[in-house]
Amino acid sequence: MKHPAFLTALVLIILTQCSKEVPCTCGEECLQHQASALFIDDPEEEEPEEDLSIFIPDPETDLPVTEFREVWGYVVSGQESALRRGLPITDVCYFGAEVNMYGRLNSVPNRSRLSSFTGRVHLTVTCPSSSLTYFTLMPGSKERADLIRNLIMATSNFDGLNIDFENIPAQSGDAFLSFLRELREGLPAGKMLTIALYGRNRAIANDVYDYAKITPHVDRIFVMAYDEHWSGSVPGPVSSLRWCRSVADYSLRIIGAEKLIMGIPFYGRAWASQNHSRALTYPSIERLQNTAETTELRRENGTPVFDYEASVSVRVYYEDEYSISARMEMYKSMGVSSIGFWRIGQETQKVWSIIKLEV
Repeated sequence: MKHPAFLTALVLIILTQCSKEVPCTCGEECLQHQASALFIDDPEEEEPEEDLSIFIPDPETDLPVTEFREVWGYVVSGQESALRRGLPITDVCYFGAEVNMYGRLNSVPNRSRLSSFTGRVHLTVTCPSSSLTYFTLMPGSKERADLIRNLIMATSNFDGLNIDFENIPAQSGDAFLSFLRELREGLPAGKMLTIALYGRNRAIANDVYDYAKITPHVDRIFVMAYDEHWSGSVPGPVSSLRWCRSVADYSLRIIGAEKLIMGIPFYGRAWASQNHSRALTYPSIERLQNTAETTELRRENGTPVFDYEASVSVRVYYEDEYSISARMEMYKSMGVSSIGFWRIGQETQKVWSIIKLEV
């Protein structure tokens, strides 16, 4: 099969339309897709650039099949049909449970909806805000003790528990570590405790997601090596090859290959050159009426309304089987034995033909 000669596919679309905010192209503006400038390389600390072209497949040949010991994938509750039979996946993180405003566990998905999957299924739990996370992790609180007990009970129908707390306040680092220790001690033998962490390529002072401190308390760490560029940043790849290499190198050194899962995105992002959705003062509306080609003023139930068109340039970065293959080949060469995807159902189906599980 032949493949287009590009790595990270780039589409530049010039649109003339009534402008509106460009939604997250992965379909979700949730915790999973928040990012921080802390993740981007500091140019002053960069070493001489390594030639990564050796990992870019020849577009005139078939893509290589890459083998891994474990392949993980997130499946969102309500979208279980995306997990087709026979895919080369060893572990599913079943996304849906969350801590509600009272610190209680809500929305635990029904494991039986994935009954056709023969691998391990891990219950994923999120906590949607920093204030709620601070409240939930408070040492000695009844809410924390109840949550730990309920998490352990909820995991009884699963092979493990996957923690995805992405809004931990800076002062809650120690509380989070003790929270993980209590979960580890409370889970029955054979139940896995895993965690999703932001991609890092260096140690950060007072980091609540400190790889070295967290690693001893969990069985696997799913490193979210994506959102290098995000909805609020300048346009760029969600996970460029060079940035991913620096994240994988740091992760292998601190976490180790046995516990490391390198996360790969199936989604892309779009950036618009202008966003016309905003609040307007009366003087700014008058200026707009004088400078733009507006429609004739009309009234809807007494409220004045007019329309105008604006030219908007939209840039899209996304992942296809070609860019994913290059990243997998690079990870394999570095000694990464496990990869994972956010999330099943967003991918090109061609990617599954270039992944194989080690026997």
